[in-house]
Amino acid sequence: MKYAFPLWTTPSVPVAGTDVNFPVHRIYCVGRNYAEHAREMGFDPNREPPFFFSKPADAVVANGSTIRYALATQNFHYEMELVVAIGKEGVNISRESAPDHVYGYAAGLDMTRRDLQLAARDKGRPWDIGKGFDQSAPVSAIHRAADVGHPSSGAIWLKVNGEIKQKADLKELLWPVPDVIAYLSKLFVLKPGDLIYTGTPAGVGPVKPGDRLQGAVEGIDEISINIAS
Repeated sequence: MKYAFPLWTTPSVPVAGTDVNFPVHRIYCVGRNYAEHAREMGFDPNREPPFFFSKPADAVVANGSTIRYALATQNFHYEMELVVAIGKEGVNISRESAPDHVYGYAAGLDMTRRDLQLAARDKGRPWDIGKGFDQSAPVSAIHRAADVGHPSSGAIWLKVNGEIKQKADLKELLWPVPDVIAYLSKLFVLKPGDLIYTGTPAGVGPVKPGDRLQGAVEGIDEISINIAS
């Protein structure tokens, strides 16, 4: 088959301990999945079921990269998250069988143009321009579930220039990973290559050019990203 211009490279993420990469199909993100973060964004965490937004697959950024300060924003935020990598297709997945669909886990950052997100939210519009932009999904290597298990607890934290900004435990997730997979698979057919960003703890905040972000999910991986000066 001939194309009008050369095909782009499939976005992918290294698989830890191997010489293969995980091809990225779609990126789903869970909104307000820690109670304290929901509160800091002005919402009651006990009022609503999980909801989701998306990022383009080519928003992924390799661990250790330097990214530019995002276009069209004056309020560029970090959000540290556990990332789930799907390895088996499924729809209407039960909570009990959800782990069977997980290929592995990673540490990731949901970078956000907060001013654009909030402006859209306040007008009842989609969050796309606030969330789904270039270089908005930094992610560490994926660690296979066969190697790390299925974490349901463990520290998640983020530092900016060495100062701790976010710190919580995965057991504080309002909707743990199996629930997220089960709920999301009622809305979409989950495919091998999908990534699910599972939500961020309280403590989100802005970055500026020259900042260094360092974060980790206990038992999974660390991630570091520099904001170009």
